[in-house]
Amino acid sequence: MIQRVEDSQANLFGEDKGGKSGRSSAREAKKPASTRKEQQQAVEFGLKAPSPVGKNFVLDTNVLIHDPSCLGRFKEHHLCIPVDVLAELDRFKSEQSERGANARRVHRRLTELFSTSSAITAGVPTEGGGTLRMVIYDPLTCPKNSELLNHFHRVFPDRERVDHRIMAATLLLMEHNHAPVVLVTKDINLQLKARAVGIECEDYLNDKVDPREVASYDIRRISVDAAELQRFASSGELLVPHERRMDAVLNEYVLLEAGEKQTMPARMAPEGRLVRLQIPESLKIPDGIALKPMNLGQRCLIDALLNPDISLVTCYGHAGTGKTLVAVAAGLHEMFNRKYNGLTVSRPVVAMGEQLGFLPGTLEEKMRPWLQPIHDALDLLMRPPVPLGPKRKQKPADPNAKKPYELLLEQGIIEIEALAYIRGRSIPNRFFVLDEAQQLTPQEAKTVVTRMSRGSKLVMVGDPAQIDNPYVDSRSNGLVYTRNRLKGQPFVAHVPLSRGERSELADAGAMLM
Repeated sequence: MIQRVEDSQANLFGEDKGGKSGRSSAREAKKPASTRKEQQQAVEFGLKAPSPVGKNFVLDTNVLIHDPSCLGRFKEHHLCIPVDVLAELDRFKSEQSERGANARRVHRRLTELFSTSSAITAGVPTEGGGTLRMVIYDPLTCPKNSELLNHFHRVFPDRERVDHRIMAATLLLMEHNHAPVVLVTKDINLQLKARAVGIECEDYLNDKVDPREVASYDIRRISVDAAELQRFASSGELLVPHERRMDAVLNEYVLLEAGEKQTMPARMAPEGRLVRLQIPESLKIPDGIALKPMNLGQRCLIDALLNPDISLVTCYGHAGTGKTLVAVAAGLHEMFNRKYNGLTVSRPVVAMGEQLGFLPGTLEEKMRPWLQPIHDALDLLMRPPVPLGPKRKQKPADPNAKKPYELLLEQGIIEIEALAYIRGRSIPNRFFVLDEAQQLTPQEAKTVVTRMSRGSKLVMVGDPAQIDNPYVDSRSNGLVYTRNRLKGQPFVAHVPLSRGERSELADAGAMLM
């Protein structure tokens, strides 16, 4: 059976294999002219794989934009890119955004791969032993030769919709190849449509983390006996054998417990040592408030934020757990103690409706609604304490007086900016807080991490369960991707926050709604 398939492939590509080629040519001569024309058309349109070995993966536009380097991640399999995907990429390439930059990267990579071949529908080799080819769907010609495609168009009659054209090309590939054909897309709606007409679908899983990593925000617990816990409390260190660490990685925070009521937090240090947290009684901000940790998670987070040997901190936390407030307070604390030259707080601009340009005013005025939560946090932390007593005896506040953090903004000591303008920057000696980091794609997260110069600290906080970006989900966003790829590094720490402190209502809403 394999030999017959190879003979057919050799004939389609004009290969000379002696007697085998002659027998194949004889069989071809006996076939009707319409059948030979269909087979020739299948090759010209990229519908026939160069080899029967390996699966055929059809890549949607969102997969290429999500990870421009995905073309080298499918090993020995065959990658198929419908020409309609190129049309979508062409619409995005002029955007001054991460999506536009990724579209341009994909165009450059495809140009590089296809530069060695004159027929891009025949297939070119890729890393890992597979191939890459373009696939053409002609709605005027293909339905005449395909009953399966005729059925598809009765279900989805709109032949100009890009999603439908991609599915039609996938169905044609299924007809012309014995090997499995799989549509790879991050569009959930397209996955449902494709499965409705019998197309096998998969999400792009290369940068997805294990579901267990985002299933719970609880701190890992390690059981010890009472004597070990007492020794840890007195010396500040405890050596734990590997079989009792429960796969805890370097700089991970754990809770040592000897019974229900005897517990102490610790951080995993090199060589299996557990060390005690080093945190002040409160984070003191000059002329502002003193912020005290309210729970175990916040204590662990403060320890990581104040540790000079840790240059990247990632933090998961539900709404109201204080992740942004604690991170900004630690940044102010360190800045005023002259550990860093300044504080930068940023967040990605991800809209649920109209884009940024529809807002009136200057750039600063446009950005204010997106960055208002950061202004609120700075105002709360740096607001002078109000003296007790009747309000009538207090001096009325000057409405034109600037707030303390606004003066630091004017001096450039504190920066509040949108993440869209970070590309190309090099950020030295700054305490950088990235809020709502779960809205980033993995490529955007990589861009931010690689902007940090010597002496800087990056803090990425967010809730993987709250995502508005249509290109990521709870397992493939930039926050969990960064945590998963960099965990175990000596300069990286991760802290989960599970207990809400905003209010009982907010805590119940985050857990039950």
